[in-house]
Amino acid sequence: MVDLSVNIGGLTLANPVMPGSGTFGEQLANVFDLNRLGAIVTKTITDDVREGNPPPRVAEFRDATLFSIGIPSKGAEHYVREVVPFYRRYTPPLIASVSANTAEDFGRLARKIAVPGVAAIEANVSCPNLKKDGQAFGMDPEATYQVVRAMKAATTLPIWPKMTPNAANVVEVALAAQEAGADALVVSNAILAMAIDVETFRPKVANLMGGLTGRATKPIMLRLAYQCAQAVSIPVIGCGGITDAADAVEYLLAGATAVQVGTANFLSPNAMPKLIDDLTAFCARRGLAHVRDLIGAMQMHEPMMLERRAAL
Repeated sequence: MVDLSVNIGGLTLANPVMPGSGTFGEQLANVFDLNRLGAIVTKTITDDVREGNPPPRVAEFRDATLFSIGIPSKGAEHYVREVVPFYRRYTPPLIASVSANTAEDFGRLARKIAVPGVAAIEANVSCPNLKKDGQAFGMDPEATYQVVRAMKAATTLPIWPKMTPNAANVVEVALAAQEAGADALVVSNAILAMAIDVETFRPKVANLMGGLTGRATKPIMLRLAYQCAQAVSIPVIGCGGITDAADAVEYLLAGATAVQVGTANFLSPNAMPKLIDDLTAFCARRGLAHVRDLIGAMQMHEPMMLERRAAL
């Protein structure tokens, strides 16, 4: 019997698999038993009601997808009144994902949604900071620090900042988040990208740019997860391009404690339960009693090992 349980900042998860925010909804309860998940991460919400970006919002490529959704939200009150009660019937911890315009707003929103049934809050620091001319919070270590500090002051719930790969130095941002009291890091959000339709001469998404996700992004996201896991002492949740158990194992070997599955959920609504089954089978085949034995277990090639020893 393989033990898939992991611990993330004080939360015990039955397994290391959860959805990425914005790629999961209540309707999937009609497809598979949500109790199979390690945690449930809901779509990012804002305090106010927002419609999101105009269409077209999505452009598909062979191994990647460009999304420009724009965080449509029904607001914090709707989330507390409708969404949280729906998920209270399930056993996996509920992770609320939030976005705001200022660090202070992040704190206020965290206080509003810190209600029974919410186990942790994921801070989407990829959104624009109005006090920094619209630059994303996650691109600036100090801005990220201020967001986490404001949220930690507002609630006792664990705070998980979701890093952006568009930062000049993601590790510096990760260290700032840890210093501010973050309980875990999600690494990472989508890569800023764009595409143009050569027949119409128009951008393929109306907002010009969006977030690139999908399997083609995995080597980049895996590198970021590894670098952050090497730098911080808090758990890292790997996110980006995960479509099967082998992808999840790569993230664990790189030092991630858990993973989030995103675009794969659009391709197959059963992607996560299948991944959990295959991860169990992988551990059994390798003779591993605990999935935790995979975390950070990557082995360097011999020349690299010798080089590292010489540097000590």
